[in-house]
Amino acid sequence: MQNNFDAFIAELGSRVLVNVPLAPRTTFRIGGPADLLAEASAVSELVEWVHLARRFDVPVFILGNGSNLLVRDGGIRGFVIENHCDQYFLQVTEHGRAKLHVESGAALPNIANRMARQGWSGLEWAIGVPGTMGGAIVGNAGAHGSCIADNVLTVSILDEENVTRELPKTELAFEYRTSRFKQTKSEIILSADFELVRGDPQTCITRMNEFTEKRRGTQPTEASVGSMFKNPPNDFAGRMIEQAGLKGTRIGNVEVSQVHANFFVNRGGATANDVMQLIDLVRARVREKFNVELELEIEIVGS
Repeated sequence: MQNNFDAFIAELGSRVLVNVPLAPRTTFRIGGPADLLAEASAVSELVEWVHLARRFDVPVFILGNGSNLLVRDGGIRGFVIENHCDQYFLQVTEHGRAKLHVESGAALPNIANRMARQGWSGLEWAIGVPGTMGGAIVGNAGAHGSCIADNVLTVSILDEENVTRELPKTELAFEYRTSRFKQTKSEIILSADFELVRGDPQTCITRMNEFTEKRRGTQPTEASVGSMFKNPPNDFAGRMIEQAGLKGTRIGNVEVSQVHANFFVNRGGATANDVMQLIDLVRARVREKFNVELELEIEIVGS
């Protein structure tokens, strides 16, 4: 394995960074280093590097904006590719409708904002969701009663056999905050197509602004990972955590937010171990009070 690793590093040369801290590359500002890291700015580059890593039997992890992600304190073994593939184009398909093609590293709020200002509606809800398009598809990200699955037409992937394939929505297994990609880690999302509908630009912008104001008033501004737990059926994780008396509960430097109890915030220098302990505590208290097992919405990676 070490020989493969050394040969892989030699093949990548100056394009790869060694022992790179990942905490600054996540919204939670927590996590150990990546053995190797490179930034891909084009889909062709992303595909090339995945091919190469697989040829040398080096584990690959695709990093987007680092939101909805907790990296353990030991970091990530193998090769992390930071996805900056962010090209997009819009094709009007018929009167009042268009197909939006977006690469997987594009920032979801940026795309939502640009489309709304051009008068194309469907993604306004995503203005405050701090992730990339690829990450949003993996977790079927959503807010304000809408989600990614509402508008997806197809997703292009690199499969485990290094074949580029286009999957229709019917094969994506979208459910609440999940998709086939949470189970099938060997499939790499390259891009996606969405259907948008024609709207009035000012109406779209007003809707975005309303969502932004609502988010600003109900969510913390400190470093966080977003919603920690999925909402149980017919209830809200934040309500249950708050009713269990856990707002403001702190372990080390991570705290249950005083603003929204389903957010944990990093008070500065928090570790993944702190977070894991607080997750266990919150789950235990909610289980004791409500007989409900909270399910994580975030992804935990690394060693």
